[in-house]
Amino acid sequence: MYDLRFFRTRLGQAAMVSVAAMVTFVAFTSQAPANPPAPPIGGFAQVELA
Repeated sequence: MYDLRFFRTRLGQAAMVSVAAMVTFVAFTSQAPANPPAPPIGGFAQVELA
C-alpha cells in the first residue's frame, strides 16, 4: 500500500507529520484529568438586591 517511495514525496512527508501530530495530541490529552476540578466552596452569603 505505502512504500518508501511514497514517504519520500511531499504528500508522504505531510502524511507522516499529520500522523505524528495526531499521536502527540492523543498523548497530551490522555494526561489531562478526566474530571474537571471542583469549584471552590464560597464562604459568603448571596444577597439579592431589590
